[in-house]
Amino acid sequence: MANRTDPLAKNIRGTNPQNLVEKILRTKIYQNTYWKEQCFGLTAETLVDKAMELDHLGGTHGGNRKPTPFMCLVTKMLQIQPDKEIVVEFIKNPEYKYVRVLGALYLRLTGTDIDVYRYLEPLYNDYRKLRFKLNDAKFTLTHVDEFIDELLTKDYSCDIALPRIKKRLTLESIGSLEPRRSALEDDFEEEEEKDEDDQLANGLDSGDHNKDYYHGRSPTRERDRDRKRDGHRYRDRDYERDRDYDRDYDRDRERGRDRDRERDRDRHRLRDDKDYDRERDRERDRRNRDRGRKKRSHSRSRSTSRDRDERRRRHRTSSSPKRRSGEDEPKKKKEKKAMKDDGTDHPDPEIAEQNRLRASLGLKPLRL
Repeated sequence: MANRTDPLAKNIRGTNPQNLVEKILRTKIYQNTYWKEQCFGLTAETLVDKAMELDHLGGTHGGNRKPTPFMCLVTKMLQIQPDKEIVVEFIKNPEYKYVRVLGALYLRLTGTDIDVYRYLEPLYNDYRKLRFKLNDAKFTLTHVDEFIDELLTKDYSCDIALPRIKKRLTLESIGSLEPRRSALEDDFEEEEEKDEDDQLANGLDSGDHNKDYYHGRSPTRERDRDRKRDGHRYRDRDYERDRDYDRDYDRDRERGRDRDRERDRDRHRLRDDKDYDRERDRERDRRNRDRGRKKRSHSRSRSTSRDRDERRRRHRTSSSPKRRSGEDEPKKKKEKKAMKDDGTDHPDPEIAEQNRLRASLGLKPLRL
């Protein structure tokens, strides 16, 4: 609840005001001790007291990127969204310089282009010193006008991405802003007026003065001519600075695009290499499976043919009982016939005995 935006706050540039601070930095601010202890329950009136206690400004510092109290108060202003009159009073405060730069940064984040130029450009005349905390937690010296110039010309300030605003020349061309006048012009005019008064007082009736006056070299004309020349010089300088800024911004953006394109190309190349390696491994596995399948089918066919040959050979060598009995019958007939021819199978035992003896002696058997 302490980190939620005020329900009555309006959207800034189409989003929640606190979203103008990056999420990482916003999370670090929410976890900061200064935010929890000093910024809890602040309102637009009590925030002024905390802003008067500031003694430096900056974004984040240290190894863990700890936010400064200045950034915590900026986030608190985005959360409660004070009125525009209060912010303008912050900027016009002549006593407390950190209150002034706090209001200037808030207006740069949330204000319109015309309000930014109208209320921040007068701060170019403020040359007071400021303590700026760097990322390595060291302090450096800067000035109010330098910080305002950074807000108007840079894209980042205090680790916050600043919203884009239109160029001053563009606003001048459409009539939204008047040409900017430097504060030094008033001093130059005062010096010229003093010189003119002295010249008029000393040589008002001199012939040289009349001669110069009638020849068209009056001090008023010279002053107007110098003022126009200085105005064109300032305008040309601003135009050159804006052109250099646009050129640098376009160059940085083109470098970022080239870097992103190279990163995408490398990512696609790695993805293609991975797909190629995966397809190659899949093809190798498929070939190995096909080779193993062929080996198994070949061994199975060889074993089948070997079994078939074995069965055939066994079938040739082995004979059936009928054939064996058919082969044995002629032998028995021959033996029986031989026995009948020898007479050894005579029913009379004596005659059979005699026939055996005669057969052993090679004599013919007795036939009775």
